[in-house]
Amino acid sequence: MRFVSKKQSLTAIDPAAGLALLPTEPEDMWHANNLIAISDIVKAHAVRKVAMTGSTGSVTTERVHTDLTIRVTSTFFDPAASSLHVSGVVIKENAWVNIGQHHTLDLELQRPFTIWKNDGWDTVALQTLTEAVNDDKPEALVAVVMQEGIANICLITDFQTLIKQRVESSIPKKRSTAKETSGGMTAFYEKTLSTMLRAVDFSSPRPLLLASPGFIAQDFRAYMQSQGVLRADKRLQRIAKDAVVVHSSTGYVHSLNEVLKSPEVQATMRDKKFTSESKLIDQLYERLRKDDGRAWYGRDPVEKAVMEGAVGRGGGVLLINNAFFRSLDVATRKRYVALVDKVKEDGGEAKVLSSDHESGERLDALGGIAAILTYPLYDLDEDEEDHDQQEGSAHGEDIEGVEVI
Repeated sequence: MRFVSKKQSLTAIDPAAGLALLPTEPEDMWHANNLIAISDIVKAHAVRKVAMTGSTGSVTTERVHTDLTIRVTSTFFDPAASSLHVSGVVIKENAWVNIGQHHTLDLELQRPFTIWKNDGWDTVALQTLTEAVNDDKPEALVAVVMQEGIANICLITDFQTLIKQRVESSIPKKRSTAKETSGGMTAFYEKTLSTMLRAVDFSSPRPLLLASPGFIAQDFRAYMQSQGVLRADKRLQRIAKDAVVVHSSTGYVHSLNEVLKSPEVQATMRDKKFTSESKLIDQLYERLRKDDGRAWYGRDPVEKAVMEGAVGRGGGVLLINNAFFRSLDVATRKRYVALVDKVKEDGGEAKVLSSDHESGERLDALGGIAAILTYPLYDLDEDEEDHDQQEGSAHGEDIEGVEVI
């Protein structure tokens, strides 16, 4: 993603200004989806069907190309296709469209769009924009998670885990000879290799992670090496040589969580953002198990901890899901932006996690917001419990003897 105008820069953004951006690669659509919120204004190229009346009075429908400016009512992001559809109400009429009509803009690569933030460019939006236009992006990690007859080819970036292709192949088992089973695995490896090379660009060196139960991933790397020699393909030989093989419990995508925590992967990707986020989530869960007062989750307890300055300098971390900043309610968005700002002012770290990433999915299980504190605080959820008990009593419920699981 880059600015269309060279005069625009991150250091001099007018909060009320419209920014013209040009998506240049598929992941830019992901950034655009995070940037565009409900009630923002977006201007982009559009194709519109219009009714044309001929000289004889006959009416025909034609597709016309125009630029439309809409106030956003919803967005739909398809990560598999890296496409973003932005729907809204037209606020600026032209020869083809009247104010108030509905239209969906299909944002595309190499076609600029302009965005005006309804509430101005707050700190979270500016951080998202900074990540979007940063040219120094780390290469995505290619991961192949596999087991007999199944392989999931994924791209893991700072912002999402994207399944590029899924490979399935029948492996002879029952009443099959060793030769038939071996032939079936060879066919499976060939199908996985050809699919991976077709789905992922290896023209430049990039990390490749192979994970499986047993020796399947190791055997697949050996197959890649032998094919590289057989085909006299130095690129394939290099890919196989640099590949990191780790153990996973299954060949399904959910096993990526354990894979990302392995020492081999962390050594390979030590500077990657998602690795540090996975570590923070692990640290959070560990402190919750210890119940030492230095880890809390849920909006109200975390907000209390932040307001008391306990998520500040010395190891304080706020973990928050990016979905909160896409809320339809302006006051809700501002509330969470204020939390992020307060943590940063106190010298703590604020991590905005993506719900499309493994770490974000784990945070979702805790309500989408949590914090690691610099010092212990207790009974932050006391008011919530008292409130629940009062409600239970008001409804005539017997709250004694309830087993807490």
